[in-house]
Amino acid sequence: MSSDLIIDVSPSEIVIALLENKRLVELGREKSGAKFAVGDIYLGKVKKIMPSLNAAFIDVGYEKDAFLHYLDLGPQFSTLSKFLRLVSSRKNKITSISRIQPEPDINKDGVAAGLLKVGQKVLVQIAKEPISTKGPRLTSELSIAGRNLVLMPFSDKVSVSQKIKSNEEKTRLKNLVQSIRPKRYGVIVRTAAEDKKVAELDQEIKRLLEKWESTFIKLGRMNPPGLVLGEMDRATALIRDIYHPNFSNIIVNDAAIAEEIALYLESIDPEKRKIVKLYKGRQPIFEHYNIDKQIKTSFGKTVSFKNGAYLIIEHTEAFHVIDVNSGNRAKSGMDQEASALDVNLAACDEIARQLRLRDMGGIIVIDFIDMNQAPNRHKVFEYMKEVMAADRTKHNILPLSKFCLMQITRQRVRPEEHIETAEVCPICKGSGKVVPTVLHADEINNKVTYILKDLNKLKLTLKAHPFVVAYLTKGWRSPRNKWFLKYFKWVRVRVNPALSLLEYQFLDENKEEIIL
Repeated sequence: MSSDLIIDVSPSEIVIALLENKRLVELGREKSGAKFAVGDIYLGKVKKIMPSLNAAFIDVGYEKDAFLHYLDLGPQFSTLSKFLRLVSSRKNKITSISRIQPEPDINKDGVAAGLLKVGQKVLVQIAKEPISTKGPRLTSELSIAGRNLVLMPFSDKVSVSQKIKSNEEKTRLKNLVQSIRPKRYGVIVRTAAEDKKVAELDQEIKRLLEKWESTFIKLGRMNPPGLVLGEMDRATALIRDIYHPNFSNIIVNDAAIAEEIALYLESIDPEKRKIVKLYKGRQPIFEHYNIDKQIKTSFGKTVSFKNGAYLIIEHTEAFHVIDVNSGNRAKSGMDQEASALDVNLAACDEIARQLRLRDMGGIIVIDFIDMNQAPNRHKVFEYMKEVMAADRTKHNILPLSKFCLMQITRQRVRPEEHIETAEVCPICKGSGKVVPTVLHADEINNKVTYILKDLNKLKLTLKAHPFVVAYLTKGWRSPRNKWFLKYFKWVRVRVNPALSLLEYQFLDENKEEIIL
């Protein structure tokens, strides 16, 4: 299976699309300068203790206070607090946490009020990004993630990914890491570390250790709230988490981001640097790789998947509901039970893709087409586990009930990706009436005049329907040539098939839309 990563970089955001065999399976976007991403470490201040919840609300600089439960403090919270006091003191210059005498682990059945007080400084990490009306979810069990390993300050545990199947390899990695890990640090061995040599793992541990210890001086000078250690940008972080040798291409439309990714890839797999490519086409990158069309067909309430069968996806505050429908699909020679099994198995593929694509989390209830035979229900359950194996997000799948209902729980750490595909008509604004078509050319001309003359834009790009573009550019007396002769500025006119006949967009020199 070939995997391609397409990255669309614009001034306002970065959009990342993962294609498997040219099929869109993951989509993520990050606003430029976005904060409070999973993995970011903050110095916060306790704002309020909630005894009834055995938790505290922490000010980390977000508009709503973040939530820190007692169970997320971690066994070594007392040692972490001692470290924070020492590193904040001008008398002490901490260069290594190995010199700090560890405190006893906190009581598992303790209360937050016994360890936290209002106004106290706390070192925390984002465990869940802000979702809906909720602020970030925090943890004090700090971790610094790398490609093969995760370094955990103040811990002494070494654990190995359960996705590594070989017991011999698990034992080898555990013994190897035990011999090279620094004192007072725990390590989680990731799946990517399988078959890796000691030199490579030792080098990564040193990089992660240097990254963590570089924050000590910063912590001593900082007042809460403030960012202590930021996670790498989303594009590079995604590559760190999902990269595998079968990656065919990583295509980026921004030279700086492409170079950053290439340098990171070179550090983990030098031979693969060549798969990073800079896109220089005139067509938008997502349009060129047919991603825009896949987005339009993959999001929305109704999703077709095979021979007329389709899913209906509903979202509620408590959970997500997916209904499987056969539509007008029928195969001659198949009875109802066999037909239902065939549709349900095909639905599993699309459901697994939709969960990754939309990053749906929490409880998902799937209503499959009724099957009377228990072996068939078991086949669907086993196949769903098989197709969900590629999902990196933690999940749990329960067997089908006799009513053919399946329940899946999937960890949610970021807001669900939601794209509205049913649009209000941009021309009639939902009224059902449009301006006279004969006035359309005059409307475009007036806006071009305003942008070039009054706003004094030096560069302007106009995107429109192919028919409109043909009218604006055809012949030496075309409107575009007239604009050039009048204002001595060249207007780039580009086709955007996604726009309706009377819809158009203006972009400035930074490729940002000009809203008039």
